Amino acid sequence: MAGGVAVGVAFGVAVLRPETWLIGLPLNLRTIQNSSWLLPRITLLPLPSLVWRLENWLQNDWETGLHNTNQLLAYTLQFIPVVQAVNRVLAKIPSEQLIWTVSRLAANPFDWSAVRFASASLEETLKSTFIKDFFSFPWFFFLPRSWGEGLQARFNTDTRLDTPARAAAAGFWHLHEKEPARAIEAFTIVRSLLYGEEMFTLAQTLAAFEKAEKPASIAAIQVPPFPQEPLLRPITWKVLASLRRVVEDVQFVNRSVSRSARSFALNRALGELTNILNQAHTLPQAEQGLIIDIAETWKESLLQIAGEVGEISITKPVVNPYVVGDPVQGHLFVGREDIIRQLEELWVIGNQLQSIVLYGHRRMGKTSILLNTANCLGSQIQLAYVNLLLLGDSRQGVGEVLMLICDEISQTVKLPPPADADLLNLPYPTFKRYLKQVEAQLDGGLIIALDEFEKIEDLIEAKKIPIDFMGSLRGLVQMSSKIAFAFAGLHTLEEMTADYFQPFFASVIPIHVGFQERAATRQILANPGNEDFPLDYIPEALDEIYALTHGQPYLVQLLGFQLVRGYNDFVFEQGRSRDPVFTIEDVEAVINDPEFFKRGRYYFDGVWGQAARGAEGQQAIVQVLAPHPEGLSLDALAESTGMNDHDLQEALNTLKRHDVVEETQGSWRIMVELFRRWVLQQ
Repeated sequence: MAGGVAVGVAFGVAVLRPETWLIGLPLNLRTIQNSSWLLPRITLLPLPSLVWRLENWLQNDWETGLHNTNQLLAYTLQFIPVVQAVNRVLAKIPSEQLIWTVSRLAANPFDWSAVRFASASLEETLKSTFIKDFFSFPWFFFLPRSWGEGLQARFNTDTRLDTPARAAAAGFWHLHEKEPARAIEAFTIVRSLLYGEEMFTLAQTLAAFEKAEKPASIAAIQVPPFPQEPLLRPITWKVLASLRRVVEDVQFVNRSVSRSARSFALNRALGELTNILNQAHTLPQAEQGLIIDIAETWKESLLQIAGEVGEISITKPVVNPYVVGDPVQGHLFVGREDIIRQLEELWVIGNQLQSIVLYGHRRMGKTSILLNTANCLGSQIQLAYVNLLLLGDSRQGVGEVLMLICDEISQTVKLPPPADADLLNLPYPTFKRYLKQVEAQLDGGLIIALDEFEKIEDLIEAKKIPIDFMGSLRGLVQMSSKIAFAFAGLHTLEEMTADYFQPFFASVIPIHVGFQERAATRQILANPGNEDFPLDYIPEALDEIYALTHGQPYLVQLLGFQLVRGYNDFVFEQGRSRDPVFTIEDVEAVINDPEFFKRGRYYFDGVWGQAARGAEGQQAIVQVLAPHPEGLSLDALAESTGMNDHDLQEALNTLKRHDVVEETQGSWRIMVELFRRWVLQQ
């Protein structure tokens, strides 16, 4: 007994150093002349008034207070007062400042335990540690280990999410501990706060990246959409964008049958990972270790398949794989998986065929979607493609329109069309009888795809076909569940200026054809076909093309076409040498050539002309926005255009629906940078 007391006293004197605490006590009850303190450095006992002084520091200037707390952690044993002061101040921080404040705590802490115990209970952890050490002491070997484990289980040493401050601190702590799944759970609590959604998405993205270790799993990653500026972690998002490009390149490697495309994509991915590792020291500490682990794991995994990489030699002009103007078909058709999947659900999986309308502005790829959908429908569903622009002025009226439709149906189902004279003399009865014959022959269903369907309205306006044409067509199709329509044009049916399409309003499903995704744009450019494409792009060049086109398919193909054309001219016409890799400078050379905008005039004129239809003031808005790539506020637009609020909002909504403008954080801007530049030149 006496021996135990002696040991306890010895421990208290040797470790806690109460004499040091007593000597320093009077010196710390007041501030000396230079406002510094004489802090004892070798006692664990909390000094009186230290917590209060630390609180004042942190409340008056958080950054200076953090510097001082780090100094205390580095040169004294006053950890407990530091944690207490930090927790008290965090509990008082306004919600809109909370995540930023915690991020500064986690920016460069001397001891990451200070971040941990901004969430976890220090008191509970100390008690649990004491119990563990007590039962580990050799003198108490006779005590059952289960007693200690039972006592330890009573104390909660895990991070707590019961307040926003604790949840935010837990999020940064778990990122540092390379536990992104737990960071997601923590940041979920504060998603509604400023920067909360950003940190939640960051943790979500890192969790997806961490799970992938092999090329197949890397390629399968679904990268969440990145947040918009302003950002709390801009450097991290720049690195995550590089990792996203690695994912896209690995997807190229997995999908491509082209040896050269696979080689270039793999080299791009390895280059990105090397750059990330070389610049890892610039990352915030919380996620730095996790990102380094991800980059190293991916690099090692990709190096294992690097044997496929070989040197490419180009000895003759490169065959230009890009298609400008004409519909893209077969293996050249890339992307649009979401729309193709939706059409399959409506036409293949469903019990009854649904009529649809594909709408989007010119050169967006609607025709390519219709032509390639036919290859995805299987043998049960057939698609008859009808280009209504072939009608011209349709002098023979409705009979001539139905003749064109019947001819295309005939080529699809292999059933001879009605005689021309019958369609011209009795158009509706003749067409009705033909549809019945077609239906009788169908094993599955038939989609009648009417491309450029606005031509019907033009013919009605010109009094070439009757006003009730669409109603009659709808009535004929309603008689069969095996036949449906697919309209393709610039508008939804409800947007048409007249009610000619009203009979179809209730039964037609609108499907918007917008811009290509970034990944699809990269694939179109870097892997344009199933043959070996020997040219490549640096990642920045691919990003620049996407920034210029916003993924507009026609402009993407036009840029690629001009780049290959320029390469062939430089190397084989002029006889000069250059790397087979396109750079940002190459892209700029193409778009700075006046011929580029002349070649793209069909797209530019089409978008500009569409802005003259519908809501008033669309072209005026586009002209006002053109000098401002960053956009203008609603008030600035109203002042510059002189439009009232109602007309301005209606025109903006129309332009937005047609993918001409977008609203970002209160500013309206032109979506396609090349179109903006074209407007400036007019």
